[in-house]
Amino acid sequence: MRLSLAGRTPVTDLPKAKAVMLELQSGNLTARIHPEIGGIIAALEWRGPDERRHRLLRSPDGLVPSTTAPNKMGSWTMVPFANRAFGGIVDDGRERFLVPDNNPSGAGNIHGFGWQSAWAILGQTARHTVLEHRRSDGPDPYRYRIIQEIRLDEAGMTVSLTLTNEAYRALPYGFGQHPWFPCAGDTRLEMRAEGALILGEGYRATGSQPLEGGGPYAGKPVFAHGRETAWSFLGWDGTARIETPSTGLAITLTASESLRCPVVWAPAGADFLCVEPQSHAIGSPSEPAARKVAPLRRLEPGETMTGWLRIAPEAI
Repeated sequence: MRLSLAGRTPVTDLPKAKAVMLELQSGNLTARIHPEIGGIIAALEWRGPDERRHRLLRSPDGLVPSTTAPNKMGSWTMVPFANRAFGGIVDDGRERFLVPDNNPSGAGNIHGFGWQSAWAILGQTARHTVLEHRRSDGPDPYRYRIIQEIRLDEAGMTVSLTLTNEAYRALPYGFGQHPWFPCAGDTRLEMRAEGALILGEGYRATGSQPLEGGGPYAGKPVFAHGRETAWSFLGWDGTARIETPSTGLAITLTASESLRCPVVWAPAGADFLCVEPQSHAIGSPSEPAARKVAPLRRLEPGETMTGWLRIAPEAI
């Protein structure tokens, strides 16, 4: 099938929205959210038993979120697919089409459209907000509505996602969240998975492999090791724990059954690590090897997929 994307307009050319910042609070937890900047949860902070303020998500002083490049801070939604569509190609084996390029560091689409869109506020209380992103036009066939519900309680933050296909035909969809967690020299990551993609150049999958004993983080190793880390896990059990003894903080991430293909990534020497719960593997929109083991989900018109993740702090 011939691919076309007439008038391929960059999705970075967005209308300016009135700046709004929401603040949620419950007990010792505070979240700051920018609906007009990709619905990003720009900060999540917790006051521990020792009265110290801990940043549960990376939020460097002076760093302002934007829609020009993927934000290396906070947590934000990836939709209508997570991670990469190489060459801007979406191909689920039944149909093949192009989506606009939006990757500032190379060709193709990175993380979909949600992080570059203004989200509408559907409701808000002191502890809870409901945001909506709707795509009703564009050069590709994606037409959808996604609801992001962010709720604080005294023990943590829960983000729930509800994605509905509003196109006139069935289309392949996926989604996820992209949290950026602080990482120090003594930070340890604990999580278990049954397998992983084999990644070649540029994170393109060449196959998949089983992992013995739960994979590289089953034994809670120190995360930083002086080189880039890049994993696209399969068969994750849904729990990851990040411990940093030097700050006295542990963070537990849990996710729904629909978000069990997490990406774990950090460049060499970074002060952060990413554990990204998502519904499919890196490159599943475009790469046969990824699609074979963790494909997008084909939604009929009006059909919905849901998922959630939770971030909870603990003093250690």
